[in-house]
Amino acid sequence: MSNLLIKTAIRTLFTFTSREKALEKSEMNLRQYLELAEGLTKEIGQLCVEVPPMRGVDEDMRRWSFFMILEHNAIVNRSITATIVQLARGEALSGPAALNPKKDVMPSAAADASQLKDFADSVTQHLESVKSLKRLRGTRTSPHPIFGKFDAHKWNCMFAFHLGLHLPQAAYVMGKARAEQADGGNALAHVPQP
Repeated sequence: MSNLLIKTAIRTLFTFTSREKALEKSEMNLRQYLELAEGLTKEIGQLCVEVPPMRGVDEDMRRWSFFMILEHNAIVNRSITATIVQLARGEALSGPAALNPKKDVMPSAAADASQLKDFADSVTQHLESVKSLKRLRGTRTSPHPIFGKFDAHKWNCMFAFHLGLHLPQAAYVMGKARAEQADGGNALAHVPQP
């Protein structure tokens, strides 16, 4: 499938998605990440696992731990939320809304258990911020690096979409990490050291 077709499909999907549906999807994604984290130990959360090629997971994102995925999502979440709020208010993009989407969103290899709360807080803050805004459709726009110019509404849809892209990665990482631990392998020796 061509990039133009994918770009058009995503933009059309976002156009026909309501604010409420996008927020529901974000809440559902948060619950799924939290379910993956149930009973999580520090060792399992920090174990880097290489995933097979996956839609939306760049090559430099394929060997992350669960905590690294959460940190990446929290960084992107804060950036998208700031973008939405600033566009909806007619403000110039600054702070988290002005991050470099290729360099400034990469997690630390030392990402730890604190990322779970930070991630959950970033989703909750997003939900509260978007609910407080009057208008999202038809605001000024800012460019998404792949899908083109988005108004605040399309950025709100992208928030949920982005969480959904990394959810299969997180599930794969947790499944493999827990299996390796259960098998008594020495996989935990490969945990990145801060």
